[in-house]
Amino acid sequence: MSVPPLVWALTITGILAVIAADLFLIHRNDTREFTTRRAAFWSSIYVGLAVLFGIGVWVFSGARYAGEYFGGFVTEKSLSVDNLFVFMVILTRFAVPKHAQHAVLMAGIVIALVLRGVFIAVGAAAISAFTWVFFLFGAFLIWTAFGLVRGQDDDAEFKENALLRLAKRFIRTSDEYDGTRFVTRRGGVRTVTPMAIVMIAIGSTDVLFALDSIPAIFGLTTEPYLVFTANAFALMGLVQLYFLLGGLTDRLVYLGHGLAFILGFIGVKLILHALHEYGAGWAPDVPIWLSLSVIAGTLAATTAASLAVGRRADARGPREPLREVAAGGSAGPAGTRGE
Repeated sequence: MSVPPLVWALTITGILAVIAADLFLIHRNDTREFTTRRAAFWSSIYVGLAVLFGIGVWVFSGARYAGEYFGGFVTEKSLSVDNLFVFMVILTRFAVPKHAQHAVLMAGIVIALVLRGVFIAVGAAAISAFTWVFFLFGAFLIWTAFGLVRGQDDDAEFKENALLRLAKRFIRTSDEYDGTRFVTRRGGVRTVTPMAIVMIAIGSTDVLFALDSIPAIFGLTTEPYLVFTANAFALMGLVQLYFLLGGLTDRLVYLGHGLAFILGFIGVKLILHALHEYGAGWAPDVPIWLSLSVIAGTLAATTAASLAVGRRADARGPREPLREVAAGGSAGPAGTRGE
């Protein structure tokens, strides 16, 4: 797939224009809380844009690349559900007012998109130069999947990273929020509001999630353009998904197991692809249609099973916590890489 620099420039400009319109035009100075109904509307808009882009890939580049894009988008969107739990922790820890949460989340997504772009560029360069990188990515995904099932990861707990500590140390920050402003004036001195610190926390923490989501999408496509756009569309709609899902995330008790299976499947796919490239005739190259079928089927099955367990737990009443009923006593947020 050959993508001219002009197409790259137009795509990035279009993505930034959508984000800027969301952040500075549509919801600028909007003090209303982001309700579920409102989130559903804007979430459908972002999903619609992602689907339209995929149709465009189909028209101009063919069904194969469209399938790779949609597979990558669905995978990234599924894995991004984990981010929502960490976002909840960050917003609660910094006591972000509800009316300001949309703005700070969108700004954090911009930072996350830039950092992921760097990861994608490095990963694409490594893959194009060294086939053995597929073994490394595959092994890492299988290890991550095993950790998910065992519940050994702790990503759901927010920990200040080096970038955030550096920002808090060198940036003059006020103690109070000033609407949705990132910079304010106190006593004649311009200071950064806590909104800016939260934005840095969200954007930089997302890098932790990119460590397994980026290798996962490289298992579906090695086209940097498709990897980047799938990540961009998955991230852009993440803010709306945060408000849309709300308490539903606690009910997706089997989602972590589903994501573990998907990561394990893609990890095996990467290793088989590497073996195939090295001339192992017995190692099949898994087609994209099979990958799409496995991903979609797994998500549908785990979601249905989670909601079914939730209904049974509701029928029994509040005597037992839902996650203990479904996960055998797990106390962490169910369905995340930090469960």
